[in-house]
Amino acid sequence: MTRIILIGAPVDSGQRRPGCLMGPSAYRVAGLARAIASEGHEVEDRGDVTATPLAAVPCANPAVDQMTETVGWTMALKVAVEDALKDGGLPVIMGGDHSLALGSVAGAAAWAAAQARPLFLLWLDAHSDFHTPLTTTSGNLHGTPLAYINGRDGFDGFPPFPAPVPAERICMFGIRSVDQAEHAAMQERAIQINDMRVIDERGIVAPLREFLDHVRAVNGMLHVSLDVDFLDPAIAPAVGTTVPGGTTFREAHLVMELLHESALVTSLDLVELNPFLDDRGMTTRLMVDLVGSLMGRKVFDRPTRNK
Repeated sequence: MTRIILIGAPVDSGQRRPGCLMGPSAYRVAGLARAIASEGHEVEDRGDVTATPLAAVPCANPAVDQMTETVGWTMALKVAVEDALKDGGLPVIMGGDHSLALGSVAGAAAWAAAQARPLFLLWLDAHSDFHTPLTTTSGNLHGTPLAYINGRDGFDGFPPFPAPVPAERICMFGIRSVDQAEHAAMQERAIQINDMRVIDERGIVAPLREFLDHVRAVNGMLHVSLDVDFLDPAIAPAVGTTVPGGTTFREAHLVMELLHESALVTSLDLVELNPFLDDRGMTTRLMVDLVGSLMGRKVFDRPTRNK
């Protein structure tokens, strides 16, 4: 039995389309805690984090939006995630846009460093999110967390990242939308990029198992950041950054099942759910089902709907 600690992160500051702040409530209404508990785990919901209040944080790039709020969320979420790990829990951060990972992964990195264990990151996302506040042209800070985590320059105003995660410990999975500037920066680093072309050619299992074997070999901790747009928008429309050609229902569940079997996951983000854009809750229910698979639910446990 694992102690799962739910942390609400109603973060809406990383992009300009309102709605992600409703994510934590949607997960609660959809029964995320029940789905986890049904697999035999202890569940504690610590409620919603609030951003640390700050004086205005300037940015040299005039395009950047809501810098101060995002830095405040980063500071608060670092503390919340690190505390949950200190308490022996597996934190599940219910977002909230992907800028929340600036703080959630910082908390996981601080705890991993204190334990003298390497932190690995599995980035399940359509986007690489490898801009910095100085390189982004959209100004949306939900496109920057992976650069912060990897230790790129350009994050003046943010707290220093506790222990930057080296490129060889980062695995991008499902990538299919990368800006030219991000691509150039990524090419300079040894990040494992499993875009949809790689998945089409090699399948889900081989590249993911290779990465998990690496984590296991060095007794690593594994933070998983699951963006709704990892999924194909046909099955998960409730996201403001839809990109066609995402993972299918079955592929996504297979990823979660492999993660469960590995027993390596130590923290989890659920990001970019915008319930306002959903179709009768279908995306929220799917995300809850995926967490169920990560927690141990098997395909043959799933009842046929409406029967």
